[in-house]
This record gives sequence, C-alpha cells and structure tokens, in this order.
Amino acid sequence: MSEDKTAIRDAATVIVLRDRMTEPSILMGQRGAKAVFMPNKFVFPGGAVDDADAAVPLTSALPALCSERLDERSEPGLQNALAAAAIRELWEETGLILGEPGDWQGSPPEDWQGFATLGFRPSAQALQFVFRAVTPPGRPRRFDARFFLVDADAIQGDLDDFSRASDELSHLQWVPLDRARDLDLPFITEVVLAEIAARVTNPEPPETVPLYLHTEEQSLFLQLKGYPMPDAD
Repeated sequence: MSEDKTAIRDAATVIVLRDRMTEPSILMGQRGAKAVFMPNKFVFPGGAVDDADAAVPLTSALPALCSERLDERSEPGLQNALAAAAIRELWEETGLILGEPGDWQGSPPEDWQGFATLGFRPSAQALQFVFRAVTPPGRPRRFDARFFLVDADAIQGDLDDFSRASDELSHLQWVPLDRARDLDLPFITEVVLAEIAARVTNPEPPETVPLYLHTEEQSLFLQLKGYPMPDAD
C-alpha cells in the first residue's frame, strides 16, 4: 500500500541550545537541493514519527507540563512516540546522543542499534515542548510538527563531533542565535527562532505553547492552554 503524501504526519523537531546564558547558539543544517520538502533550507534536526517510536523505552519521561501540553488537540498517548522521534532524529541527523548510560532490554529497534551500541538509552527529561505548527494545505508533504528545545548540556559526548550523522542534513553547524535569521530559513523556522530568543535565559518549560494551525480557509495562531493569541497591532 503506497503512502498517502497528502496526509498530515506527526513529526518532532529538536532545537539544541548551547551556551544560552553567555553566547547562545543553535544547531542547524541544510536540506539537500533535491529534497521534496523544503529543499536547500536551513532547518533544525527533525522528522516524521515512525510507528516503532511509540514502543521505544525511555529512561526518563518528558516534563509533566510538556506532556500535558502535548496532549492538547492531539490523539491521546502520543507523548512517548513524539519524544522518541525527537531523540532518534537528533541522533540520525547529527550523531548527537540525548540519553543516559545503560543497556537495552532485548534487541533495540534497527534505527536505535547504533545509539545502543554506544551504551546509551534515550531520555526525554531534558526535552521541553515549545512550539507546534501544521504545514499549510497544498504542500508536497504535510506535518503536525512539535518543536522541542533542549539545552546542549544534556547531550552526551562532544558537541562538535558530527561524524556519526547521516547525510540528510549538510553543513551542520552551531549558529549564533542572533545571526540565525541571516540563513535561508523556512518561514516557520523564523517564527520559532523568535520564540526561542524570547525565552533563551529561562530554563523552565513554557506554561503555554504557540500552535500555528493552517486550514483551507485561514491560518491561526493559538495557545495550547486554551487561549487564542492576541491579535498583532
């Protein structure tokens, strides 16, 4: 059975923030020129949730507030799958590990074998749910993307070692936060960057999470706490 390209897929994106209190920078890479979705654009690591992600055992769950926000306007019980997808995509696209030392019980899924071989199990404790956006209608791919912020201090190993990364993103680099908008970015990435800049020195998860929702009729900015965002003047 062929994949429905028009269906909206759940996805997870990871914004790794380094030296947030001094000279903040974020990890970004460039999508390939032949990519169907957002070719040539600089983006954060991330991708679609796989069916197997829901069953991946996490050593630590997401912060309770983030889990609660993820549950709003969503199918129930997606939290583990979204967190696992975020950690897996970070690993696949950058080679960086968000986890804790430990052995897996039984054989890890194929996508996690390299992660497990290095002696780590995934941990979601450091992930903070900070933004959500649904791709507009008419695009070649549509995603319901949840953006997670993680402090680089939670990453295991050398933050500058991308030797285990796949080739999905090129030019992986730490970009100074105040210069990130100079890159060729998708519109939604610019919006997310503004959110990150506004809370860069706040280590706590946000009480409310912006939701950028597109329908055939309109684009809406909502807050995941049940309150619409005020209109911009």
